Amino acid sequence: MRRLVKVLGSAIVVLLALAIVLVGVVTMTEYRPRATETLDITGKGIFAAPEPGDEITLLTFNIGYGGLGEGQDFFMDGGEMVRPPDEATVRRNLDGIEAFLKENPADVYFLQEVDSDSRRSYGINEVAEIEQLLDGSSAYAMNFKSIFTPYPWPPIGKVTSGLVTSTGFDVSEATRVALPVPFKWPVRIFNLKRCLLVERVPVEGGKDLVLVNLHLEAYEDGDGRARQMAELVRLLQNEYAKGNYVVAGGDFNQSFPGVDYPKVSSNWVPGQFDSAVFAAGWTVAHDASAPTSRLNDAPWDGDNQLYGIDGFVTSPNVEVISTETIDEDFRFSDHNPVKMTITLKG
Repeated sequence: MRRLVKVLGSAIVVLLALAIVLVGVVTMTEYRPRATETLDITGKGIFAAPEPGDEITLLTFNIGYGGLGEGQDFFMDGGEMVRPPDEATVRRNLDGIEAFLKENPADVYFLQEVDSDSRRSYGINEVAEIEQLLDGSSAYAMNFKSIFTPYPWPPIGKVTSGLVTSTGFDVSEATRVALPVPFKWPVRIFNLKRCLLVERVPVEGGKDLVLVNLHLEAYEDGDGRARQMAELVRLLQNEYAKGNYVVAGGDFNQSFPGVDYPKVSSNWVPGQFDSAVFAAGWTVAHDASAPTSRLNDAPWDGDNQLYGIDGFVTSPNVEVISTETIDEDFRFSDHNPVKMTITLKG
């Protein structure tokens, strides 16, 4: 008995030492982006510079890193899966997502949860695939970089992921703007570092069309998301004050006004989008005719909790012609894409 106790004690000491080493290594290699960082722009625009009166289409789509198709659930939402069972599942989802993007052309694409090198998506470089797939220019802003994420079991492991904006317009500048991080050490070192991907497209007449791709906080008590929204509002209003045209879009992780799906689960509850944070004349553009997201507590069967959390915000000098949620029935991602058509006012 004493020998067993001694062996168990030694094992606990070893495991504790390994845990301390792991936390130390990940802390030393923690992703610490600066407040603003200039991003590389891949490719060149193929369209003429936009002019006031031109129609411009934008599409936002959280692709769920190719790992959250109709057959998957997710442990953070009350499911069991950490990642899909095999690379073939990710490949199927990505093929479906890429086919959709080619079949639904837009002038600007805002994509979220795009992996470049992650265990959860079997190391597939989704960023490179999408940049090659879509004509024009693109930029990639990381918002999740961890050499090893140790939870749950089996662990998530390595994650490198972020936002991709692709457009047929020439982009003069692409910037990563850091958002407030609500988590403290040590949770912080294994978690996302949210950001805005800001691109500038020169418009005839000397102004810019400022494109802001975003994915706000999901799994926290709401204070972090509120602070991120405040930073987003500040940036958008500052750009509009300069005379620029401003469009922000993506996954807000907040239910848009007037969107109220029957409550069938409390595993994850989004925040509530407060339109009052924007001054008069700003437009919150969304379409409640179909859900934009579903809960991943189980594979998709039509009875999952539904949400309307993806959409756009535009400045007063931008006219929204239409907004459409494209119902893909969550075949390849836990989100449906949303498409918007706008014109720039003279």
